[in-house]
Amino acid sequence: MRAIISLGSNIEPRAEYLRKAIAALDALPHTRLTAQSPVIETDGVDVPEEFATMKFLNQVAVFETALGALEFSRKMHAIEDALGRRRGVRNGPRTIDIDLIDFGGIRMDGEELRLPHPRFRERAFVLEPLALLGIDPSQIPDARPPAGNMV
Repeated sequence: MRAIISLGSNIEPRAEYLRKAIAALDALPHTRLTAQSPVIETDGVDVPEEFATMKFLNQVAVFETALGALEFSRKMHAIEDALGRRRGVRNGPRTIDIDLIDFGGIRMDGEELRLPHPRFRERAFVLEPLALLGIDPSQIPDARPPAGNMV
């Protein structure tokens, strides 16, 4: 299954956190990296004012995996934790943030995982790296099926 993820970091060493996260994902069983975008630098989105000057490094990576969507997502969160990600301040500083953008076109709307990522189309820090990889976001389905069309 093709998994598209976005990564971001605004705590130094930012580039090292991105590299380590991608390497850890690539080391997962039955998973391999197939593409990664160049790294871009962006301003934070909806960050608290005291952190507004902290720039992010962002990147998109594509993996092929035999893992299921929930298992892949849980492994992503374990990698965040291993790299020192601390949750607390909403949209606050983070060593690494990994979001699952799309997983083989699957639609999920659960408490633990929503696919595709419900706000990826609003985020230039995802759309720009997708474009750099030649991935057309219009080819990724909407998070919810159109009314009357259950998937």
